[in-house]
Amino acid sequence: MSDAADRELDVVVFGATGFVGRLVAGYLAGHAPDNVRIGLAGRSAERLADIRSRLGAAASQWPLLAADSADPESIAAMARTARVVATTVGPYRRLGMTLVEACAQAGTDYADLSGEVLFLRESIDRCHDLAAGTGARIVHCCGFDSIPSDLAVLALHEAARADDAGDLQDTTLVLTGMKGGVSGGTLASGMGQWTEMATSAESRRIVADPYALSPDRQAEPDLGDQKDLEWARYDADLGIWISPFVMAGLNTRVVRRSNALQEWAYGRRFRYREVTGFGASRAAAVPASALAAGLKSLTAGMAFGPSRALASRLLPVLGEGPSEKARRTGFFRMEIHARTSAGARYVARVEASGDPGYAATSVMLGESALCLALDRDRLPDRAGVLTPATAMGDALAGRLRSAGQILTTERMAG
Repeated sequence: MSDAADRELDVVVFGATGFVGRLVAGYLAGHAPDNVRIGLAGRSAERLADIRSRLGAAASQWPLLAADSADPESIAAMARTARVVATTVGPYRRLGMTLVEACAQAGTDYADLSGEVLFLRESIDRCHDLAAGTGARIVHCCGFDSIPSDLAVLALHEAARADDAGDLQDTTLVLTGMKGGVSGGTLASGMGQWTEMATSAESRRIVADPYALSPDRQAEPDLGDQKDLEWARYDADLGIWISPFVMAGLNTRVVRRSNALQEWAYGRRFRYREVTGFGASRAAAVPASALAAGLKSLTAGMAFGPSRALASRLLPVLGEGPSEKARRTGFFRMEIHARTSAGARYVARVEASGDPGYAATSVMLGESALCLALDRDRLPDRAGVLTPATAMGDALAGRLRSAGQILTTERMAG
C-alpha cells in the first residue's frame, strides 16, 4: 500500500459546500478524533469558510482548499495533499473522473457516493491498474448504496466459512422498511445515466449486464438469468410478496465485483438479488404491484427525452435535499437471506436510524474516510478500484457498529 504518512492532511472532504458534503463535514466535526487532520475543499473559499464557521470549535482550524473539477491542476494538488479524499461532487460520470485519476496517480485513497454504473465501469477500465500500482484504494459506493449490501454479504460469507457450512449460493437482500427523501444531486446522477442510455446501445448493454463491474467478465460463471426483478410476485422460499428494489441495479453489481475481486470466495455458484418485501398476506400484493408499476413507468418516462426534460424542471435541484426533521426521522431496515452449498441457511440484518441517503449515508462516508486514513494496518492488502467490502471489510463494519448502525448475522435453525 502507498506510504502517505507524510501528507499534510489525513482526510479532505471535496464538495463540502454541497448538501451531502456539509453533512459529511458536520459528521467528522462531531466524531473524528482530535488528532485527525481534516480539510474542506471546493470551488469557493468564501463558501468553504462559511461552512467551516458553522461546524463548531473542532473544525475552526481546518484548512480550506480551492479545487475545481474543471481545473485538473487544482484537483491533482488536492490529491497530493491528503491521505484520503472523500468526495460528494457529482454527477460523477460528468465531474468525477479527473479526481479518480489524480488519486490513482498520487497513491491517495478515495471514497465517494457514486451510484452510476457507467462511471464505475469507466473508473475500473481507466484507473484500476494505475491505482493498484501506486497502492491507492479507489472505493466507490460508500453510502446507502452500496455499503449495507456489500458488508452484509461479506459477513454472511465469513459466518458460513467459520461454521464450515459451504459457499454462499442463493442470496437475497430484502428491504423490509425505509423512510427517507431524495436530493437534487442523486436525481441529477440518475438523469445523467438515463440520458446516456437513451442515446447509446452500448451504455444500455453495460447497465443491463449483471456482471457489469466484474474484473474479468469472461471468467464469471454461467448461472442463467440473473436479471433484476421487474414485477411483483409471491416468493415461496421467503414466504412474502416481493417487488423490485430501486437500487438493485447498482448494488448487485457491486456485490458480484466483491466476490470476483476475492477470487470468487463467496462461491462460484453465488447468485445474488435485491428486492423490496411486502409481507405474506394477500393484501400485500397490492402495494407490491403498485411499486413495480410505478418503477416501470418511471423507467419508461426517463427513456423519453421530453419526459426527462420535464422532470429536470420539476424535481429538486443540485444542493437541495430533505429537511433536518426528515433526515432525523428517517430509517432503513434490511434482511439478507442466504443458503449455502451445504444446505445451511443464514440471515443478516442491517439497519440504521436517520434518512438512508443523507443522515445514514453521511455516517457511512465519514467512517469510510476515517477507516481508510486511520485503520490502514487492519485493511485488506489490496489496492485498485475496489468495493467497500474488498477495501475495508470488517474494519469498516466495526466502525459503523460503533457509530450505532446495526449489522448482525445468524444461522437459522434447520
